[in-house]
Amino acid sequence: MMKSIREYENLHIVFWLIKDTCWVSDFKTAGMIMVIPTVLMAFYIAWKSRFEQADLFHNLAVCCWILANCVWMVGEFFYDDGTRLYAKIFFISGLLLIALYYLVVKKKKLT
Repeated sequence: MMKSIREYENLHIVFWLIKDTCWVSDFKTAGMIMVIPTVLMAFYIAWKSRFEQADLFHNLAVCCWILANCVWMVGEFFYDDGTRLYAKIFFISGLLLIALYYLVVKKKKLT
């Protein structure tokens, strides 16, 4: 049984690396299968970090990043790279979450 958030983060990295290795190797079925544990683990980590604002915002940004990454992969696999716009939306959402944290939440804590 996992005891710390760090162990979940480390497992998430393993899932992500396997997914991306499948992506660059053009293993479509395996890549699509690995989307599930990779995304679920990202959201689980965000959920576990919900009581610490800094961790929550950063982990939600990671969720956006992994969703963007998965959308991009699906686009390359099945849609002649036609999903980049949707992937950009997720990437930008992650950046906006980070900006919100640093420009609003953290700034508010400092004052």
